[in-house]
Amino acid sequence: MRLLSTRIHGIIDYIAGTFFVISPWVFGFANRGPEQWVPVILGVMAVVYSIFTDYEMGLVRRLPMSAHLTMDVLSGVVMAASPWLFGFAEHVFLPHVIFGLFEIGAGLMTQRTPYATR
Repeated sequence: MRLLSTRIHGIIDYIAGTFFVISPWVFGFANRGPEQWVPVILGVMAVVYSIFTDYEMGLVRRLPMSAHLTMDVLSGVVMAASPWLFGFAEHVFLPHVIFGLFEIGAGLMTQRTPYATR
């Protein structure tokens, strides 16, 4: 079931992307390792592809919403699995898993067509 409108999803994109970037310092795992850089890189990517998405919150509007949502889900999978993929699960894993599941959920629960084009 697609509960989130694309407009609400867009607002969440910018807030979550920014929060992913600052999270290593907020939660105390900013030690210049992959545990820091995974959320920073994925957060920056989320903000950048949000800017280019064809939805109410997009500024350039070149990326289809369906591609954006697919990128959200794939990014969420990488984020959630990153503690084990990059070997830092013994140090920190919960923020990455929570962020990843949040991103997957947002991607799966958002309407695929912006309101303005329905």
